[in-house]
Amino acid sequence: MSLIASDHFRIVVGLGKSGMSLVRFLANRGVSFAVADTRENPPELATLRRDYPQVDVRCGELDVEFLCRADELYVSPGLALATPALQAAAARGVKLSGDIELFARNAKAPIVAISGSNAKSTVTTLVGEMAAAAGKRVAVGGNLGTPALDLLSDDVELYVMELSSFQLETTDHLGAEVATVLNVSEDHMDRYSGLPAYHLAKHRIFRGARQVVFNRQDALTRPLLGEGMPCWSFGLGVPDFKGFGLREENGEKYLAFEFQSLMPVRELKIRGAHNQANALAALALGHAVGLPFDAMLSALRTFAGLEHRCQWVRDLDGVAWYNDSKATNVGAALAAIEGLGADIEGKLVLIAGGDGKGADFKDLRDPVAANCRAVVLMGRDRELIAQALGDAVPLVRVGSLDEAVQQCRALAQPGDAVLLSPACASFDMFKNYEERGQLFARAAEDLA
Repeated sequence: MSLIASDHFRIVVGLGKSGMSLVRFLANRGVSFAVADTRENPPELATLRRDYPQVDVRCGELDVEFLCRADELYVSPGLALATPALQAAAARGVKLSGDIELFARNAKAPIVAISGSNAKSTVTTLVGEMAAAAGKRVAVGGNLGTPALDLLSDDVELYVMELSSFQLETTDHLGAEVATVLNVSEDHMDRYSGLPAYHLAKHRIFRGARQVVFNRQDALTRPLLGEGMPCWSFGLGVPDFKGFGLREENGEKYLAFEFQSLMPVRELKIRGAHNQANALAALALGHAVGLPFDAMLSALRTFAGLEHRCQWVRDLDGVAWYNDSKATNVGAALAAIEGLGADIEGKLVLIAGGDGKGADFKDLRDPVAANCRAVVLMGRDRELIAQALGDAVPLVRVGSLDEAVQQCRALAQPGDAVLLSPACASFDMFKNYEERGQLFARAAEDLA
C-alpha cells in the first residue's frame, strides 16, 4: 500500500526526467495532481499530453495563486527553492517536497545513500555491482540513470542511490540504512550563498540514517553523530578500527579493512589514488549493508570505470589520453589531477575551462604546478582559470576542443598523459558533459 494521502492536491513543478517520474507515480496511484513548469516548452510536455491528457499543465512564469491550491509541491532539483513563487507558496503554508522524499516514504528495502562533490556516480555504480555480485536484487539510480520513483518495486532487496545537494534540499527524512558524503568542495556556488550552505544541503542525507560512512581525509564529510551510531570510515592512510584504507606488505599496496589486507591495488582496473579512495568507500558502504568481501572484491577486479570519468581513451606515441569530462567542478578536477598525476611516469597535459558556475579556481594552482607540464584553456571562464594558475605552468588558450587536442599532441612527451578534466560545466560550448567527452574522445582517436 502506498504511503501517500489520497485527499491532498499536489503540483509537480518541473517537467524533466524526475518530474515525469513523479507524474507516472502519482497517476498510477490515482491521486489528484497538476503540473507546472517555468519553461514554455519543457522537454517532457509532448509525452505528458499524449499519455496523461487529463492532467492540468501550466507552462511559463509560475503562478503563485495556482501553486497555493496545492497541499504539497514536488519541486524539480533543477529549480532553486529560492525561486520567489516557491517562497511565496511556502510562506502561505504549502509544503515543498521532492521525488526523493516520496521515494523514501514508499521504499520497502534498505537504501544505500551516496552524495559528495565528486565520485558519486563511480561509487554508486560500484556498490550496485558489488550487490549484484553478491546475488542481491539491487536497483541503482536517483541522480544517476533511472529516477528514484521508477525504481520502486516489491522485488528489490537493496536500493543504491546517488543523490545531489539539489535533491536533498527537498528531502526531510531519507531514513537510509547507510549514508555517506564522500567529499565536500565548492560546487554550484551560483546557487548557494557559500560553502556552508552547500555543506548543510549535503548533510541532509544523514537524516534518519542507521549507519554512517565518512572520509577520514575530509572533515566536512563527518556528521554530528548521536551516541551509539554505527560509523565506518575510508581514506588513503593505514586504517584503524572500523576503517578501510591502504596497507603496504613487501613493498606492495593493498586495499585493507582494519588490520586485514584485502587485495593488491594493482588488481584494480580503475587508475589513480582517487579511484583507490572510491574503491575503499564502496567497500565501506557494502560492508555496512552486509555484502560479503569475496563478492565485493570480485566486482572491484572487473570494474573498468564509468564513461567520462577518468576513462582511458587511447595510447599514442607513449602518451595516454584520458576523458574526465564529468569533472564539472574544481574538486573533481583536483581528484583526477592528483590521482592520475601520482600514477604516471611523466607529467599531465591538462585541458580545462568552460562554465565555472561561480567557483574559485585558486586551489588548482599547486596541484597543477606539481603534476602538469602545461594547461590548455578553453571556454567562457578560461581567463579566470588563467588568473588563478598564474605562472605555475605554461598556458595555451584555444577556441575549440579540436584545437585543444591538437595543442596537447604537440605539448605531450612520452610517459605523459593528456587529461580532459575541465573543472567547469559544459553548457557554454556543448549540450552536456557527455557530448564534450565524446567529442574529445573522437578527436583523440582521429589523431594519426
